[in-house]
Order: sequence, then C-alpha cells, then structure tokens
Amino acid sequence: MDKSEQKGALRKALIEQRLNLPDRLQRADFLQRVMRIWLVGRPDTLIGAYWPIKGEFDPLPALHRWKEDGELIDEPVLRRIGLPVVDKLHKTLTFHAWYPGCPMEEDAYGIPKPKDTEIIVPTLLFVPCVGYAPGGYRLGYGGGFYDRTLAALRPKPFTVGLGFTNGFLPELEPEPHDVPLDAILNDNGVVWPVA
Repeated sequence: MDKSEQKGALRKALIEQRLNLPDRLQRADFLQRVMRIWLVGRPDTLIGAYWPIKGEFDPLPALHRWKEDGELIDEPVLRRIGLPVVDKLHKTLTFHAWYPGCPMEEDAYGIPKPKDTEIIVPTLLFVPCVGYAPGGYRLGYGGGFYDRTLAALRPKPFTVGLGFTNGFLPELEPEPHDVPLDAILNDNGVVWPVA
C-alpha cells in the first residue's frame, strides 16, 4: 500500500470513528467553549470557517456568538463570518459572508454555501481537521483545497485547525506541500502551539 492509499484508509477510519463517537455532542460542547475562550481578545473582524460535514465539529454557533459579542461592547465592532465557496476551475476556495438565515445553496459537492453574498478576505481561518499531528499539520480530505487557498491568499490568514481528541495522529509525517497550521484546538483545549 503506497502513502496515498495509507492516507486514504486513515481518513476513512477517522471519519467513521468520528461519526460513531458516543459522546460527540458533549465533545462538541467542550470545543465550543474552548473556541469561545480562545477568541476573547483576538483583534480579527473577518473570520473564515466551514459548514460541517461528516461529523465535523460545527464552529458556527461559537462564531455567531463572537459576532454578537462585537455588537454589544462599548464601541461596537462589525464582525463578519465567511464560509467557503469552491472555485472548481482553480480548485481553491473564496469566502462569502454568512449569517444565520442567509440564503444558502449547495455547491458542486453538495455542501451548503452562502448564495449571492459578498466575498470577504478572512484574517483568521478555522479549518476542519480529519486528523492532526505535532507541528500543526492536519490531515484533510485529500483535495488540497485549503493548501492551494492558503498559498494564494494575501495577506495569509492566521490558521486554526478544529478537531476532536480522537483525531490526534502522533506518527503522521507531513508531505513537502503540507502547510502547518498556526494553532489547533480540540475538545481538551489548545493542542498547538505547545506552550
């Protein structure tokens, strides 16, 4: 079995395991809390995230709370959330403004995306992790969308991986094209950088 096939088998096993976690909702609640605390004091006003699929952690409730908190402070700050829209030609992502109740449609992969909202350029980007490893490396779905997007975005956003503790892969070796994340959060707290 070559390296690509090994990663494919690992992805499949991790997704299956994630879907069958008996305490996934409790873990998601813990990660919501970790994320909300981690966001306190961050200067970002444009955050990119993702629509959860295949049992992924849902970052949107914590981000909606972050957006509302910005409107409640003494000097209100306009905070925006963007969700990815696939550019099939270049195999990259752009981020379009999202808010609860905004019009949505399915993309080419059947994933909901904002419909006809403006593009935002996030300064902070939350990325889903199928798995993650020491050094800030993530195992995604294998399409390379985030790697290509991060290589093209200017300025490069601060990147934060989100995943559950079962996704930690201490033996995962990064490939030359892999771009490490700036931070990784899981249901136990901050995994990377190691303090």
